[in-house]
Amino acid sequence: MALFGTRDRRGLSPAETSEPRTPLPVRMVASEEYLPIAQTPQQREAEARLYDMVEAIAPRLGMSRRDFLRTTAGMAAAFAALNATFGGLFAVGEAEAATPEAADERSRALAGQFIMDMHTHFLRDDTRLTNFVRMREGVAAQGWNPELSKAGPQTLEDLKFDNYFKEIYLDSDTKIALISSAPSDIAEDWFLTNRQMAQARERVNREAETLRMMSHAIITPGAPGWLEALDAALELKPDSLKGYTVGDNTHKELARYPWRMDSEETYRGYEKAVKAGIRNICVHKGLWGRQLDTRFPHLAPHADVRDVAQAAKDWPQLNFIIYHAAYRLDDPDWALATFNRTGRIDWVTDLAEIPQRHGVSNVYADLGQIFAQTLIAQPALCAAIMGQLVKGLGADHVCWGTDAVWTGSPQWQIEGLRRLEIPEDMQKKHGFAPLGPADGAVKNGIFGGNNARLYNIDIATTARAQQHDRFSRLKADYVARGPAPSNLRYGYVQRG
Repeated sequence: MALFGTRDRRGLSPAETSEPRTPLPVRMVASEEYLPIAQTPQQREAEARLYDMVEAIAPRLGMSRRDFLRTTAGMAAAFAALNATFGGLFAVGEAEAATPEAADERSRALAGQFIMDMHTHFLRDDTRLTNFVRMREGVAAQGWNPELSKAGPQTLEDLKFDNYFKEIYLDSDTKIALISSAPSDIAEDWFLTNRQMAQARERVNREAETLRMMSHAIITPGAPGWLEALDAALELKPDSLKGYTVGDNTHKELARYPWRMDSEETYRGYEKAVKAGIRNICVHKGLWGRQLDTRFPHLAPHADVRDVAQAAKDWPQLNFIIYHAAYRLDDPDWALATFNRTGRIDWVTDLAEIPQRHGVSNVYADLGQIFAQTLIAQPALCAAIMGQLVKGLGADHVCWGTDAVWTGSPQWQIEGLRRLEIPEDMQKKHGFAPLGPADGAVKNGIFGGNNARLYNIDIATTARAQQHDRFSRLKADYVARGPAPSNLRYGYVQRG
């Protein structure tokens, strides 16, 4: 995750200390990969509508506003507020928001949905996130923050896995999560090392008593010793590989090793992956604002998808999963206006057109971060992104990932996809198929079926095992006591 420079940090606030505890974020919350956009007028309107609804409903139920916002009815109210502001893109009724019993019944009916979130992170150890730094008693100098005192090997406790566990496994319907990372040319600034990810996976699955976590290993093509590092990573038996073609996304100003997916050097790594039985190559693309083009011109050509098609053609035995669906990261209102005028969304459309243009079927799109941010900022743009990806790549090539826990528990994103529908006029104009019901074929595939196929997971067998594992027992106890979602986010917001 990219460390902000001094000028970037001006005007930013930590979301976990400055944002209201609403079920959905009321403005863009960004990790340090990119700068957040300020709250839009429509987001302010949706926030005000939500508060008006809460003030009308909560007293009738004998609840405080904050307690109501932590309920499934509060979640429904948040989507109703979006509908009232942006138009009826979400399946939600006023009765659901006003009647906790109805909201709870719907929630219970969908709780067993098989969801594989293949794009998650532990909280980074960053002195600017003061609340979480104070929570940590000490971590090893290697891997997170070299300025912290040396305290022995890192553990999951040091990484505050307890919070991640609650947000992912207790406060959401996620059944399997994949822990990811981000590399840096400065070894100490890797988000997690490859070994730490493997250790996290091993411990979680041991304590869960079944499969609950998978892990990446990070590749850095072209960096000194990268092939030897890949050999070491492959010995850890990662579930897939992940790389950032811009190279050091943590310190872009220092990045010396951007790479292409279709270069001979990178192909040497693919060859090793295939021999080790790895089938899935995940690649960070997009989330690259236009201001970065001029600030980092040597990296900009590596942020888009121009190198995807040739790699996919040359390596049909591999699956290339493009993270963030390569979304360019534009002002959402401008991006929607551009789509309405041209039918294109920067880099998303390019990605979606690859199968037809190049005759390949091994290119996939991950929804991490871009689904969350467009859903709350301009839901029609979110619908357009989903329409283009499903139409171009196929509904079986769109994969669920949330980039949690930056925007908090992924449950609100899960609810967003369950409720979202592409408007009929957009369907007719662009030839988009409807997304269908919350537990219909398209959404079931995106939530879990597509990732299960990519990672050779038998859903029925895994679901049966999970029904009686330790995590299921813990969640049952948690729900019986009365769930208490934090409604916290952990990135940055722009003030003003």
